[in-house]
Amino acid sequence: MSKIGKLPVELPETVKATLKDGLLEVAGPKGTLSFKILPVVSVEIKDNKIQVSLKKVTKTSKAIFGTTRALIANIVKGVVNGWSKQLELVGTGFRAEVSGDTLSLTVGFSHPIKIQAPQGITFKVEKNIITVEGYDKELVGQMAANIRSVKPPEPYKGKGIKYLDEVIRRKAGKAAKAVGAPA
Repeated sequence: MSKIGKLPVELPETVKATLKDGLLEVAGPKGTLSFKILPVVSVEIKDNKIQVSLKKVTKTSKAIFGTTRALIANIVKGVVNGWSKQLELVGTGFRAEVSGDTLSLTVGFSHPIKIQAPQGITFKVEKNIITVEGYDKELVGQMAANIRSVKPPEPYKGKGIKYLDEVIRRKAGKAAKAVGAPA
């Protein structure tokens, strides 16, 4: 059984959680998120703590147990502090700029790529670093992945859009022919 799943999720004073018909709704200073509880686990809210427990021990319920607790903890952290991902533009002439809630990327195509921010997501650009911020961890990660997919880094020069902490495995280029050797 999951050791993570047994731990209660602490609710700060600024967070309110309600459970109604298998739907957990968590509201905090950054926003409100809801989470559908699967029927194999039960969730209780008491003394500013959310406790997850199993209804019946099976192989799938044990797998869902720790995941449910981790997702609830991510929701609580998101509505209090928020989540962010940083991406880096690597390449000559690659630029990014934000106007309102639209990110415009100039990454070597004949036209700029425009990405619209959904509700709850903000973009920030400083030099060649793009920061995606929001209170929903899943949505922040998906938007960062969408931005990266516009121009993923290539393995020869490393040009493209990469996560700030990502390491690109580089390949050697073509080997030069030896001078004077017969072909």
